[in-house]
Amino acid sequence: MTAPVPVPVGEVTLREYGPAVSVPLGSETGRALAVSGILQSATPDPGRDGHWLLRAGSRVGAVRTPGGPVVRITPKTPVSRLFFLLGFSLNPARAWRDSREGTVDTGAYDDVVPALAHAVERQIDAALRQGVLQGYREVEESALVVRGRLREAEQIRRHFGRTPPVEIVYDAYTVDTAENRILRAATERLLRLPGVPSPVRRRLAHQRVRLADALPLIRGQELPRWQPSRLNSPYQPALRLAEAVLRGTSPEHRPAGAEPLTVDGFLLDMNKLFEDFVTVALRQALQEHGLTARLQDPHHLDTAGLVRIRPDLVVRTGDGRTPLAVVDAKYKVEKADGLLNADLYQALAYATVLSLPEAHLVYAAGRQPERFHEVRGTTAGPEERGVRLYQHSLDLSREPEQLLSALKEIAGRLAGATPHP
Repeated sequence: MTAPVPVPVGEVTLREYGPAVSVPLGSETGRALAVSGILQSATPDPGRDGHWLLRAGSRVGAVRTPGGPVVRITPKTPVSRLFFLLGFSLNPARAWRDSREGTVDTGAYDDVVPALAHAVERQIDAALRQGVLQGYREVEESALVVRGRLREAEQIRRHFGRTPPVEIVYDAYTVDTAENRILRAATERLLRLPGVPSPVRRRLAHQRVRLADALPLIRGQELPRWQPSRLNSPYQPALRLAEAVLRGTSPEHRPAGAEPLTVDGFLLDMNKLFEDFVTVALRQALQEHGLTARLQDPHHLDTAGLVRIRPDLVVRTGDGRTPLAVVDAKYKVEKADGLLNADLYQALAYATVLSLPEAHLVYAAGRQPERFHEVRGTTAGPEERGVRLYQHSLDLSREPEQLLSALKEIAGRLAGATPHP
């Protein structure tokens, strides 16, 4: 008897770092997901023909796979808190923090994509409240009359000096600016995402009409550059969130021996999001102590300069010359015994290279707010004690003010650190 052919499902919901789920998938879609980096793992289900075991890792959001299901990955962290982390990381200014929740406005939505679409639409609506921004943009074109400046090299190369037409360049005052192109592109991308609620979709369509005179972006090209200024200040919160949308959507993946598979969706990497939030918040807090902080500060472990290391954050004196402390952020679950040996080895390497008496690890969860380990066989600092490795934990379910307060306390500890003489 022939085994029944599995019926593809329209949508599958996974939990961040949750158990694997068996899903009916075509082999091409399954292989594409396996190599895409979207999931922690995607393997054929040995117990069910035509099924794949899908297990989510640190990425949350939703993607639509051609010929396969919509894969929705829900975060462990409350969505409102997740968007506080995102908003603060993009721009820690007060404009990003709602007076009640301390985050961008996500409405009443408790899933990533609906909350994202609502937040972006509200930000765009606020940006356009005073009208669509206009600005000067350099235009190069062929024309029958001279306007602006003649492009002599292009005139000779294309037309051998004959006129008309003439190759000209001029500054046009237009709504087709980098800012409006980015907002239009984000609006159109959100309209293609799975799971955007109908009321939000209608409002996004309205914003797209308002931005219709801005040219669409070409898929795969770099986002146009814009510079913060007084003129575009109402646009800036919307622009930062829109850029996050455009950078976190529609990755292309190429399984071995297969054609590229385009996956429409939006994904946030919680590892990167937590790291960005911790380092940006600590950098802000350290400024109150007159200290500077370098993010992803490059160094070498060996004297030959072959082994590169890049701590998440190195605290330095106000002039930036002397390192005082080093921090690495870790979005991971603490083990039963509370020890994560590889992380401790990594922190010790950072302290050794920078000649520091201590190093700090900041986790997204833990059984104790702080613990430390003194390393045997090492001495550092004026007291000649062993290098100390501190482990801090942040409970992401806490209120934003509590999270920032906890990081200010850690910043105070870092500010009191003593460099190795």
